[in-house]
Amino acid sequence: MDSSSNEVIRDCPPFFKVYKDGRVERYFVTQPVPAGLDPTTGVQTKDVVISPAVKARIFMPQSTTPGQKLPLLVHYHGGGFSIGSAFDTFTYKVAAPLAKQANIVLVSIDYRLAPEHPLPIAHDDSWVGLQWVASHANGQGPEPWLNDNADPSRVFLAGESAGANIAHFVAVQAGATKLVGLKIRGMLIVHPYFGTREPSDNELDKYFCPTSTEFDNDPIVNPAADPKLNEMACERVIVLVAEEDGFRNRGEAYYETLAKSGWRGKVEFFETKGEGHCFHAVIDNHNTDVLKNKMVDFINKDI
Repeated sequence: MDSSSNEVIRDCPPFFKVYKDGRVERYFVTQPVPAGLDPTTGVQTKDVVISPAVKARIFMPQSTTPGQKLPLLVHYHGGGFSIGSAFDTFTYKVAAPLAKQANIVLVSIDYRLAPEHPLPIAHDDSWVGLQWVASHANGQGPEPWLNDNADPSRVFLAGESAGANIAHFVAVQAGATKLVGLKIRGMLIVHPYFGTREPSDNELDKYFCPTSTEFDNDPIVNPAADPKLNEMACERVIVLVAEEDGFRNRGEAYYETLAKSGWRGKVEFFETKGEGHCFHAVIDNHNTDVLKNKMVDFINKDI
């Protein structure tokens, strides 16, 4: 093998590095969790194919009422747009307990990852996923679990980190295109990534998304620049940040942007003190319980 093939031309810790021959090596490869029954939560999971490029995992809690339609949450995983999946341990740790505690059907959309698939491919895949979910609104979609168990009039969107960025994107798309079939009641924006304004991060964003404009003009990292923001299809939003998270201030800026944007919904803000980015997907402590309860309460508020 030509030694030059081992030359690293782009190093983006903690996500990946790219070699001269085009190979991509990720610093961290998440571990998959097989679909099936989780004996701890009693949540059943099932994997589905949405398109040749897009897949998803459905989390279904045990229901005590036959024929009961449950609220539906559409979830997008984090990982800097370049690691993670709907099928890994991190998503499972967030999604399975949430499905059980809130008593909801949860669909986690698996989108293609950068840098092999540069942005906005992840956003486009995620939008395809939400449209697929909407195809079940009349009870005649391709997936029986959604036809039989999910209530299209009680839909929530959620994501953590890069997934929160994506959840926001699809909510705006749903409003701007007048997506038919789903009534999006609320959205949970958890430790969101909307850029940092640091020059090094702007360079990384440009590598992830070669078609991106400068920070101030790019709606992907700066929602305030989006002329369609006030059309966002969502009644309520909660923005959850962590005090020790490097992206914390951008999350607060997003909250402030929504509050003054002309969007007609209601937005609230919640900060976890003393914790870092997406701590709830890694550790179990009192703050994890508080954060999860906050999410459940938000979902169940007007159900």
